[in-house]
Amino acid sequence: MKPLLIIKAGSTFEDVARSFGDFEDWIVRGTGLSWDQVQVISACQSEPLPDPLTSRGVIVTGSHSMVTDHEPWIEDLATWIPNVIAEGIPLLAICFGHQLLAYATGGDAGNHPRGREVGTVEIHLNEAGIADPLLGILPPHFLGHVIHKQSALRLPPGAVLLAGNDFEPHHAFRIGQHAWGVQFHPEFDAAIMRSCVTRLSQELETAELDTSSILAGIQETPEASLILSRFAGIARELSFKRGEE
Repeated sequence: MKPLLIIKAGSTFEDVARSFGDFEDWIVRGTGLSWDQVQVISACQSEPLPDPLTSRGVIVTGSHSMVTDHEPWIEDLATWIPNVIAEGIPLLAICFGHQLLAYATGGDAGNHPRGREVGTVEIHLNEAGIADPLLGILPPHFLGHVIHKQSALRLPPGAVLLAGNDFEPHHAFRIGQHAWGVQFHPEFDAAIMRSCVTRLSQELETAELDTSSILAGIQETPEASLILSRFAGIARELSFKRGEE
């Protein structure tokens, strides 16, 4: 059985990780898989990226790095992602990964013109999102956890926009049949979101954001979290169709 590949593009804050674990821990929990069903590659530590065909699916994590840093490991990952798509391997890219997916396939990523979007926000599916095999399991309006100051500013040619809101028009998109980017964090729960906001409180206040109001508005996002297990299911279904299980 081929593993689900988690590409680690960074780590959460050390104090958050001590209390809750790191991105890969939250993703594994959300997918419902066991650790022997996944493989974690630390791209941010320049670990070699495997042949996409050795995995049943790929999830790219968030990061405190910025796509516009153009570090060598970021450029290597941006070069590798189109190979995953070309091979038909399902791909889910989260936050930084979402922005990198846009950049890697011909779009643009950079600083959001309105600054940061932080907290629990309402996100809206469009008609394509409602019909999408991954996001279509969500209600047309759902809550998601967000913490970003960069964005997929321009979607790649041929991308299908799936979801957005008044602040962030590109909250989710799809490339081809099986590659998705989501700006929100389906792997976060309310406790993780609160911990991250508290950790960033001074920086947020400097950016003239009201930390108290953000914290007060944080809620659980059970609908958004469903896409992790749904993605794992899609990856397994496609692997089975390829005769790999």
